[in-house]
Amino acid sequence: MSHDAGSTPVSPMRLRPVIAIGLAIAIVAVAGGLTFRAHEYHELTHWTDAQQVPTVQLAPMATIDGNDHHLSLPGHVEAWISAPIHARVGGYLRTWTRDIGSTVHAGDVLGTIDTPEIDQQLHQATAGLARAQADLRLASLTSKRWQNLLASNSVSKQEADEKLGEAEVAKANVASAQADVDRLQALESFKQITAPFDGTITARNTDIGDLISATNANEEPLFTVSDTRRMRLYVSIPQGYASTIHPGMHVKVNVMEHPDKAFDAVLIGSSGAIAKASGTLLAQFELANPNGELLPGDYAQVSLPVDSNAHVVNVPATALIFRAAGPQLAVLGANNTIQLRDVHIGMDMGDILQIDRGVTSMDRIVDHPPDSIMAGDKVTVATAAAPKGKG
Repeated sequence: MSHDAGSTPVSPMRLRPVIAIGLAIAIVAVAGGLTFRAHEYHELTHWTDAQQVPTVQLAPMATIDGNDHHLSLPGHVEAWISAPIHARVGGYLRTWTRDIGSTVHAGDVLGTIDTPEIDQQLHQATAGLARAQADLRLASLTSKRWQNLLASNSVSKQEADEKLGEAEVAKANVASAQADVDRLQALESFKQITAPFDGTITARNTDIGDLISATNANEEPLFTVSDTRRMRLYVSIPQGYASTIHPGMHVKVNVMEHPDKAFDAVLIGSSGAIAKASGTLLAQFELANPNGELLPGDYAQVSLPVDSNAHVVNVPATALIFRAAGPQLAVLGANNTIQLRDVHIGMDMGDILQIDRGVTSMDRIVDHPPDSIMAGDKVTVATAAAPKGKG
């Protein structure tokens, strides 16, 4: 048997350090991998938890400054007096003499109605009156004669009393016929449509030849006459400010056709009751209108001076929560936890709400709260982005 003199057997003692080093490296690699995976798992869990916490924005709030402020409210302007003129007699319109925009005085004729039926009735009633008067004359003469005959005992007292009664009946018939004539003459006077007071024609709803009905309750008025030298301004005052209304107070009024001019109005009365449907008090103001600048039906914006309330805060309407419990606001408490506050809306101005109970100016109120937000929820407050500088 021959042996290879060039090969040298490896001793097991020399392999042990290599194996130990390899095992150590493997253990370190496994430990490092496990540590890395544990760190990633922790980061993922933290990120997931952070995503579950909603981010909210805070609503800007401000108290009402100053000793007084002005409340802007809508109002509508009406004529001081406005009379729709209907027909009192039926017939056909013969003529009209005044059109819309015409200035009229009390008693001016606006139109004339042809009433042939009433004319004939008046002729008949006049003839009936003449007949009744003739009967009265005859009955009176007959009664007088029978009274003379009674004095000479030529007739009985019964017959004389009957003739006297016939005379009394004839007299009553004359009074009845006269009343019928007077009634028809009064109707004849309504053939002419006249203005009831000084003013302006604001509507004409008839024309020549139109059939006029005096018995149809739904018939629209022939004319409308309005006195616009003075105007009435009606404003609905919210219940929270009803106590600030007092006789003689002045308000500033703006209308769209005169955007650069403010009119002055003075309070002359109010309804004295809060309307159930709207929760407002109807107030009536007087406006001078000597130049006719204001028109009946004008929409007006009214600036109402009211006393300020230091406890009232303004919040955006987007912060309000409507639920079964009523109006609420979400307020940030300690550690950014949510508190739901029941609030009272003193004044709703559209995009801004005046809250007079439930929150203060020191509270942090959540704007655009999520629908699912509940009391005790933890949230994160969004930070406003810093404005970019000009480069």
